[in-house]
Amino acid sequence: MEFATLMSRRRSVRRYSDRPVEEEKLAQLVEAVRLAPSACNAQPWTLLLVDEPVLREKVARATFGAGLTFNSFALQAPVIAVLIVEPPPLTVRLGARLKRRYFPLIDIGIAAAQFCLQATDLGLGSCMLGWFNERKIKRLLHIPHRRRIGLLITLGYAATDDKPRPKQRKPATAMSARNDYRASNPGPPGVTRP
Repeated sequence: MEFATLMSRRRSVRRYSDRPVEEEKLAQLVEAVRLAPSACNAQPWTLLLVDEPVLREKVARATFGAGLTFNSFALQAPVIAVLIVEPPPLTVRLGARLKRRYFPLIDIGIAAAQFCLQATDLGLGSCMLGWFNERKIKRLLHIPHRRRIGLLITLGYAATDDKPRPKQRKPATAMSARNDYRASNPGPPGVTRP
């Protein structure tokens, strides 16, 4: 698939079929994350795929709760990917301190994007989740106390009745500029920056 087509087809899937994800496709997703670029090639992540049904359901239930049910669709996903932030080497830590940027989170974002784009190319759906009970998931998956979970990604085949919605994005003129920030207009469409 051409890259432009791939980007336009990728979407957040929130309704999954119960069709399992094939092992060879899971291996391709692991490879997509393995090949992701990172600051100083630190690769500060561990990708944990959760597909054992009972455990997967417990992890899914840790993404929502009473009154906050927006992630309850995670129960339908046959796989939940967990991206765990690993401690970066000294060079990355020093650079992060000097530049006041936490590079591992940027790196996790890149790895997650590659995972989701590869999933789309394989005919799979995915959705990144930033809202979850980290403490509970760490206990369930035996993740060390000092590690952080960057994000979760639900994964599976989209349900047949889960039709894509048109992408709602800012126009290019509202999110980009050339040579001078003052020429940009960041913010919601139709809102002019002072």
